[in-house]
Formats: sequence, structure tokens, C-alpha cells
Amino acid sequence: MDYLYHPFPGKRNTVFGKNGMVATSQPLAAQAGLDILKQGGNAIDAAIATAAALTVVEPTSNGIGGDAFALVWVKDKLHGLNASGPAPQSISADKLKEAGHKNVPVFGVLPVTVPGVPAGWVALSKKFGKLPLKDVLAPAIRYAEEGYPISPILGKFWGLAHKKFKETHTSEEFAGWFETFAPSGEAPKIGELWSSPGHASTLRAIAETEAEAFYKGELADQMDTFMKKHGGYLSKEDLAAYEPEWVEPLSANYKGYDVWEIPPNGQGMIAQMALKIFEKTGENHWQDVDSLHRQIEAMKLAFTDGKAFITEPSEMPVDPQHLLSDEYASKRAKLIGDEALQPEPYDLPRGGTVYLAAADNEGNMISYIQSNYMGFGSGIVVPGTGIALQNRGHDFSLDPEHPNYLKPGKRTYHTIIPGFLSKDGKAVGPFGVMGGYMQPQGHFQVVASTVDHHLNPQATLDMPRWQWIEGKTIHVEPEFPNYLVQALIRKGHTVQVLPDGGSFGRGQIIWRDPETGVLQGGTESRTDGSVAAW
Repeated sequence: MDYLYHPFPGKRNTVFGKNGMVATSQPLAAQAGLDILKQGGNAIDAAIATAAALTVVEPTSNGIGGDAFALVWVKDKLHGLNASGPAPQSISADKLKEAGHKNVPVFGVLPVTVPGVPAGWVALSKKFGKLPLKDVLAPAIRYAEEGYPISPILGKFWGLAHKKFKETHTSEEFAGWFETFAPSGEAPKIGELWSSPGHASTLRAIAETEAEAFYKGELADQMDTFMKKHGGYLSKEDLAAYEPEWVEPLSANYKGYDVWEIPPNGQGMIAQMALKIFEKTGENHWQDVDSLHRQIEAMKLAFTDGKAFITEPSEMPVDPQHLLSDEYASKRAKLIGDEALQPEPYDLPRGGTVYLAAADNEGNMISYIQSNYMGFGSGIVVPGTGIALQNRGHDFSLDPEHPNYLKPGKRTYHTIIPGFLSKDGKAVGPFGVMGGYMQPQGHFQVVASTVDHHLNPQATLDMPRWQWIEGKTIHVEPEFPNYLVQALIRKGHTVQVLPDGGSFGRGQIIWRDPETGVLQGGTESRTDGSVAAW
């Protein structure tokens, strides 16, 4: 039986609930969050439970050794959490260049930065949670100990990673990955059971010590020893010094709706910049090539500027608020004509993974995202712990003129972004689309489809997506209307129709009716997505 063979078009409906809802890319993780809601936890508890479970049931996209961000709506106020970690204090661009590197490597110990995920869970739990962390992490621990059957899309990407890693990850530092994720010598197949006792032990230590074991205890010692053995820079001193940061979310108004993102070092403001540029170019008409062309051009310009300027806020060469201003949007919008642009960075004024959404019956809502960056991340797993470490440091530049230049203790440009929508001071709800540089493009398309075309959450996520790659190159999904593809080509775009939707992101949405409290959720049809509600 081929679990990836789908000869007929699928159709999902929006899911409704009243007492609580969790939407994410794995049904088992969504159910873990729902179980916590039913035990008396709130939306934040449910999100932590779901996030912890995702490190077990979707290790192809995230892990305990990754980073996280969250937007939390509590008592009519939105709070932002940046749980991304910095570069180790002992690393430097000069050291990597002296070792012969022109860029920070993709895999191995060198791109590993301080993991923020466990500290993020603890920060959310302490500030907003109702249940003890031990109770909240219990479902994830159970999945890791008892095992679970591999779902279809998970199995697909796990198998692809194993096939690649067998050829490329041949040195001793990668042995822990194979011991953990291919214990029988092969990646687990769809429907087969997989468990990770080391993962369970680590999660239990995090739960019982509120992550002290991870940052200052035995787990920190294990990571430190491993890094020293294999020439890495992450140390127990880096781990002990880490604290996540509560931040003020950034908002940008689009046609009466406030679109909220985490401020830099995240790339969320690219979606806001693109929406504001697009709004300056005219109306958004349904399945219209002129509207689509202007959307793509707006995203090109915003993304080019974001990649040029976004890094640690203190090192950005421009104030983020300027990039969200009407002045900026108007200047960039004037460049958009009938032909595809070759984008160049903005002339500065003289004078800067997995997603889940959860909601409860008290009006609390959370938009949460965590990631190891590229699939399994660095390919480094600390033996016996299940801790798969991220490769976020790969995004640093070794060019001293670049704002994102690698420095000790600096956080890099970050791709993972949670989103939130409100109107007239009332929450509409959390949304997100994971997937590297697709994320702000997915946010843009979700907001435009919701605000301009009034699509329900599921239809918004099912709508065929486009993705700007570079220059004039656009990728579209196989279901993308051919007449639009042909019309875009006539406007000068280089359009490639891909064979599947795997690179177009994975989204989740929960909207809340402010009058009745009824929740409506959509989930991703491009993966093993699920909405759990009651």
C-alpha cells in the first residue's frame, strides 16, 4: 500500500470548536495539546505540550536543540517571546576563515548556536501557564518512551534525510544521529513504530528541573564534552548564560487589520513590508494576473531588503519602523510596473521548522514556532540524549561589511516566524506558515486571502501557493492555474511548476469569533496536519 499515492483531489473543511483548539502538522502532537486543555491547562500549556511532542513525532523539522518564537494573546494584550540563541562566545569569523571556510558550514558542529527551545517552554510556562511543566511534558515523554507509528509525510522526509546522510555524514561526529534516528540501520518506514529512550530521559530532566539540567546540569555537561571532542564551539558557559527575551511585537496595518510579527532578529517584518508595498499598488482581485504580479513584485522588494538589513536589532543599519512606514512602502511600490523586476536592496535613508496554534475558552491564544532550521538541523545528535542540535549559525555572514556578520554572542537573521491577526483591538487569531524563506511569503498569502478574498481558514491554506526564489524566478505548485503561469511568463517572470507542494510551507490557522467565542481552525494539507478541538 502506497501511503503517498493520492489519485483524487482532496477536500477538508474548517474545524469548529468552543472549549479549545490546537492546530499543528502532526495529529499526535495536536492531541497531546488537546489532552492538556482537557486536564485544565490553558492555551499556553497546550502549546508547550504540543511543541514538546513535536520534537518526538516530527524530528525531521524540529528538536530540543532548536530555537523558538511565540506571540501570546492574554487578557486583550499581545506578548512576544524570542527564544532564539546566540553564537557561542568562543567562535569568530576569523577563526572559521583561518580554518579555510568561506561560509559557515551547513552541517556539523560549527553552525551550532545556543538552543533556545527548552528555555522558551519554561518562560512561557512560568509567565502564563496553569499546570506544572511535569504534567505538560508528560505526553511527549510517553511518545518517546512507548513509541508511535510513523505518519506518511514524516516517513517521506525521514527516508530522504537518511539516504542523503548515509552519503554525506560519514565522520564520527554524526554517529549519534544514526544511533538515534536509524537504530536498525534504516530510517523507520511509514506505519512502523519508533521510540527514543534518550529523548524521553532528556524531556523528563527538562520537566523536573525546569530546564536547569539542560542549561546548567548534566545535559549541559554532555553537550560541552561532545563539542570539545569534535572541535565545536558551543560550551556549558554559553548554555548557562542563556535567557530568552520577552519582546514587544511589531504591527503593520493592512486594510484595517493589524498584522503582528516578532521584531528582528526574525524575518517576520518582511511579510508586513510586502503587504504595505502591495497595498500601495492597487486592489487585489481574485485569480487575477495583474494582482498576482504585484504581489510577487512587492514580496521581491521586501525580501531583498529584509535579507540585506535584518539581524540583531542593535546592529541593523536602519530602524525597523522605517521599513514599515508609508514612506518606505510608497517608494518601493513606485518601482512596480508591468514587467518583472530584478530586485536591488533599498537605498537606505541617511541620518536596520514546526508551527502550531492553540486557543482556549478563556480567550487566550498563542502562535508558536520552533525549528532546527534545515530538517534535522546540523546532523549532530548528542549521543544518548535525543538532543538534535540546530544549524542556525549557517545564516551568519563571514563578510565584515554585512549586517549579519558572525560575532561571538550575536543572534543571526532568523527564518522562523509566528504570526497573529487582530482588528480594532480584538484578536482575530494566530496563524503561521513554516518552511525557511517561504515563511514570510506564506504569511503574506494567508493575510491577503483572508482579508481581501474572505476565504475560510482551510481554503486559505489549501489555495495553491507561489514562492519567489531569486531574481525573476518563481516556483508554483502543480495545482497552480496554468493560465496564470502563462500570463506571468508574459510579464517577464521565469516560472517553474514543481512536482509537489513540499517546499511551499506548512500552515495552521485558528480564528476566534469575538462575540460567541467559537473557534475555527484550518490545517495543512501538504503534510500530516491536524486540528484537535472540543
